Amino acid sequence: MGISARELAAATPASRDRYVDLLRVASLGVVVLGHWLMAAVTADGQVGNLLAVVPGLQALTWVLQVMPVFFFVGGFSHALAHRSRPRYAAFLRARLQRLLRPTVVFIGVWGALALAVQLLGADGGLTGTALRLVTQPLWFIGIYLAMVALTPPLLKAHGRYGWGAFGALVAGAVLVDVLRFAAGVPYVEFLNFALVWLAVHQLGFLRADGMIRRPGLLAAAGLAGAGLLVALGPYPLSMVGMPGEKISNMAPPTLALLCHGLWLVGAVELLKGPGTRLTARARVWRAVVAANGIAMTAFLWHLTAMLGVYGGLLALGARLPEPATGAWWAQVPLRLAAAALLTALLVAVFRRFEQPVPAAPSTGSGGPLAALGITLALLGVLGLSLTGLGGLLEGHTATLIALRVTAPAAVAMALAGWFLVERAGRT
Repeated sequence: MGISARELAAATPASRDRYVDLLRVASLGVVVLGHWLMAAVTADGQVGNLLAVVPGLQALTWVLQVMPVFFFVGGFSHALAHRSRPRYAAFLRARLQRLLRPTVVFIGVWGALALAVQLLGADGGLTGTALRLVTQPLWFIGIYLAMVALTPPLLKAHGRYGWGAFGALVAGAVLVDVLRFAAGVPYVEFLNFALVWLAVHQLGFLRADGMIRRPGLLAAAGLAGAGLLVALGPYPLSMVGMPGEKISNMAPPTLALLCHGLWLVGAVELLKGPGTRLTARARVWRAVVAANGIAMTAFLWHLTAMLGVYGGLLALGARLPEPATGAWWAQVPLRLAAAALLTALLVAVFRRFEQPVPAAPSTGSGGPLAALGITLALLGVLGLSLTGLGGLLEGHTATLIALRVTAPAAVAMALAGWFLVERAGRT
């Protein structure tokens, strides 16, 4: 039997930075809530985006697009974890065990469902849309895998250059956008998937060493930079991707999104004092510990729950109101409550795959095998986020940077990568 959240909370060492754990839970919670709210499902089962229906709401993404906070927190945690486990294979296993195991289970369950649905010829309407949408959040896991893989060299650069290492990543992101928008260099924009998110991740290293001493300045610079770029440049207002837009701040990331990340990191650092006092309360800390124990499982299955709610309403013959109408807004609390309940049921079923397992004995570094494993895993996960699970039998493909990839190939790479990471350096 696993240790309860109450026992884990009571055993928390005084040196632990509880505010970081609060940020991790809160950022994922906001992402989940945002996905539920943005889904604009019509009576014929089409899934749109509320921000496209009501463009004025796009300004809210400057507060609610909090994925940079999660990556910032990841940088902080990875710095501490690598310093306690310097061997590459051991570091990867420790950081990825609670990430890859629930992800592989999610891929396996949905892969089997997708194959069964297609064999039965029932992959039309909302079901077909679900097969395409449920894997989209996997892009976040793919990027996170890359961050874990690159932590050792980037942490070494941080130790040598400090803010200079962060500055180099920012300069790279600036150069990419100049080449993209001013010089029209093709495909260069994909480099910012690494440069922008790794720059935010690098801020976590700086926080781990107490080097973010003027968060107000960081927040002001980021907010001013994002505002100027959106007002004067080709960057859209929304900090999340919008259907049909020619330029997205998210895919691939832009300099405007990097500035947005700086603003958010500065803002959450300004709230560190109140946040630390809040997590010092026993009841609050127990809730944070409990939520951290199921966070990845809830994130993986929250879109399944949302689509399940809408699918159930359509199956029962309920007439869905037009998105953004008064009737639609009136139903929002009920839909959110239903999605939360269904997510809780899915978490109850799958949460055991997120639970820590005892460390296996290790006989050597296993570095090359671990590097190969995490590379395959991140390529597989990113590829699956692009292909979706529709068209498995037809060999539907998508372009992952410069490579054509199919869903079966992506699944195979993810599974092989997970296996190699688990085995690297073990007896």
